[in-house]
Amino acid sequence: MRKVIIMGAAGRDFHNFNVFFRHNPEYKVVAFTATQIPDIEDRLYPPSMAGPLYPEGIKIYPEEQLPELIKKFNVQEVVFAYSDVSHEYVMHRASIALAAGATFSILGPEETMLKAKVPVISVCAVRTGSGKSQTSRKIATLLKEKGRKVVVIRHPMPYGDLEKQRIQRFATLEDLDFHQCTIEEREEYEPHLKRGIVVYAGVDYGAILAEAEKEAEIILWDGGNNDFPFYRPDLEIVVMDPHRAGHELTYHPGETNFRRADVLIINKMDTAPSDKIELLLNNIKAINPRAKIIKANSKIIVSDGSLIAGKRVLVIEDGPTLTHGEMTFGAGVVAARAYGAAAIIDPRPFAVGSIKETFEKYKHLDQVLPAMGYGTQQIAELQETINRADCDLVISATPIDLNRVIKTNKKILHITYELEEIGSPNLKEILENF
Repeated sequence: MRKVIIMGAAGRDFHNFNVFFRHNPEYKVVAFTATQIPDIEDRLYPPSMAGPLYPEGIKIYPEEQLPELIKKFNVQEVVFAYSDVSHEYVMHRASIALAAGATFSILGPEETMLKAKVPVISVCAVRTGSGKSQTSRKIATLLKEKGRKVVVIRHPMPYGDLEKQRIQRFATLEDLDFHQCTIEEREEYEPHLKRGIVVYAGVDYGAILAEAEKEAEIILWDGGNNDFPFYRPDLEIVVMDPHRAGHELTYHPGETNFRRADVLIINKMDTAPSDKIELLLNNIKAINPRAKIIKANSKIIVSDGSLIAGKRVLVIEDGPTLTHGEMTFGAGVVAARAYGAAAIIDPRPFAVGSIKETFEKYKHLDQVLPAMGYGTQQIAELQETINRADCDLVISATPIDLNRVIKTNKKILHITYELEEIGSPNLKEILENF
C-alpha cells in the first residue's frame, strides 16, 4: 500500500482524493496539508466522507510540516493539488518532497475529470482575477435567454463544516445566509442568483454532479483561481489578463488551461497596455493557434460617479485577485481615477488583525483593501478596518454589495463590471455553434 500526502488548499485536494484515492486499496492517504486559506489547518476530513478505507478520517496539517510528515508516516508520494502558483513555486515544493525522500506528482485531467450526462461548458483562466465570473455570468444569461435550463457548478470553497458543505445548492439570496457563506463565496454565487441561475458547490463533486444533472440541460463549470475543471468539458473557454501577459506560460495550472482552450478571451483590453496585448496574441499564435480568440473589455458600471469626484476614497477590491493573484489594482481603482477622486488613501495604517497580517504578507498592496472574509472573525476585522479608515467615501468593486454582510460608518459605493465583447467572434456566436 503506497502512502500518500495530498498538498492542497481546501479544493482540488479533496476532489482528487474523492475521485482517485477514496476507494483505491493500492494507496493510503495519511494526511492532507493546507495553505493559502486561514484556519483550515488542524481540521479533519471526516470519516463519513472519507469512506470505509478511512474509518478515522484524514487529518489536515499545515503545509510547513510537510518534511516532518513525510518522515513520520514513511510517505512514498506527495501529490500537489492546488492552483494559481508559479511554476517556480511548484518546483520548490517538489524539491522539499524529493529532499525528504518522496516522489512528487500532479494528477491530470484524465484521472480527475468526471463525465456528465449533459453538455458541460467550462470557464477557467490563466490567473485568478482575469474575469471568469463576468464571463460565466454572460454565458449563463445567453443560455437562459435561449430557453436552456443552465445550472452553474462552482469550484469549491469549503471553509466551514465539511460534512455540512458536502453538497450545497443555492437558489435564493437567503440560501447564502443559511449556508453561512463567506464573502469569497458570496462574491461568486450572488450575481448568478440575482439572474435566476441555480448554483451548486461543496466538497463531493461526484455527488454534486448527480444532483445537478436532475435539473440541468447544460452545466456551466465556473472555475476558481486558474484550476482546470473537475468535469470533462465539451467546450473549454479560458480567460486571459493582458495586465499579467506572460503569466499564461509561467503559472500552474493556468498554462494547462491556456494549452487546452477551445476559446481564449483576452479581457480588460480597454485598460491594458498595447504591448502586453501584443505579447498575448503572439503567445497564442505560438502555443494554441487553433483556439478562437474573443477580445473584450471589462466594462465598469458606476451608479453615480458624481459621488466620487473630489473625494478621498478607500478602494476595496476582490481579495484573491489582489493576494495570490498578485494584482495591485482592480475595477475600483479604475473607477476612482476615471471619476476624479481627489486621492486614493493607503488602507494599511487602519488595518487590524488578520487584515493587517494580509498586508504584511502581500507587500505589493499599498492603495487597495482586499475584501478578505474567510470567516466571521475576519469579516469583523474587515469591518473595523473600514470604520477606522480616514476617508470621505468607500468604493467597493467586489462582485457583491458589502452592505449585505457588514455595517460601516461610511457610505459604500458599489462598483460593478461586466464583460463587453469587441466585434466578432463573440460568446453568442460561439454558443450558437456549440
